[in-house]
Amino acid sequence: MWYYLLKVAVTAVLVVAVSEISKRCSLLGGVLASLPLVSYLGMIWLYIDTGSTAKVSELSSSIFWLVLPSLSFFLLLPWLLKKGMGFGASFGISTVAMIGFYLAMVVCLKKLGIQA
Repeated sequence: MWYYLLKVAVTAVLVVAVSEISKRCSLLGGVLASLPLVSYLGMIWLYIDTGSTAKVSELSSSIFWLVLPSLSFFLLLPWLLKKGMGFGASFGISTVAMIGFYLAMVVCLKKLGIQA
């Protein structure tokens, strides 16, 4: 039980840190948010939980391929906001587009025979 609480606490602290730092300096907040901290933690927790380097390797490979469609969100959101669209609508449209790119990537990877 303490182990799960530790995982939740560490993850929550990172999310709050990004939010708080971004209030003061968006560049620094962006740097912190762009670091693959969730991926690092996920791999660390996975290795501690399973001891399997094969599972960590599979996760790392999946992360690589699935980072690509997530970038669409970070391109579309600021573009929509600059065009004057409200935050909620921009966020929603960007999220739906990102999900579409995820689905397209999964289909493409399967057609190419790549396990993600």
